Amino acid sequence: MDQHHARSATLARLAARLRALPPSCGPVRLVAVDGHAGSGKSTFAARLSEALDGAPVVHLDDLATHEEFFGWTGRLREQVLEPLGRGVAARYAVYDWTASRFATFAQVPCAPVVLIEGVGAGRLEVRPFLAGLVWMEFPRDHSWERGRHRDGPELHGFWQGWTRAEADHFAADPSRPFADLLVLQRSDGYEVLPGPMCRS
Repeated sequence: MDQHHARSATLARLAARLRALPPSCGPVRLVAVDGHAGSGKSTFAARLSEALDGAPVVHLDDLATHEEFFGWTGRLREQVLEPLGRGVAARYAVYDWTASRFATFAQVPCAPVVLIEGVGAGRLEVRPFLAGLVWMEFPRDHSWERGRHRDGPELHGFWQGWTRAEADHFAADPSRPFADLLVLQRSDGYEVLPGPMCRS
């Protein structure tokens, strides 16, 4: 089996598993994809969304700001979680990191599965709404190195502030111990393993 088909088969199995979960936020199965910055969350969430026939993806980078890297929980709850919990589509303001303001809006249909992707997606305030928590199992320092390489030298200052903020966040409010599944990146795609919550 080639890499593409191996990855597709893994994601198809995971998609079927997620569809079978009980709803957690109104009629929605809300699934968080968490991990360190640069760990591959966005790419994985996009591929998982495809396997889920286009499941909506909420990107937490759209809700964070320069001043509040992790101060987005109120916006997430009011603009996304509460509408979905009532069984209606959500609409949230998207932050423009270049203009430093909320500039556009994104729609989130009330779909069978909705993905929330970003650092801290599995935090304490969000977990009661989750049907599942997926953790990208990629070492922190390697994730940060990859993120810096991706973003280039012009964001060096941003990364200095970010790494401190992320380390402080996970020290106070860790997600990995509560993960249902761990996702490892392999040369031929992804491997999905039971997370700490499944082994406890």
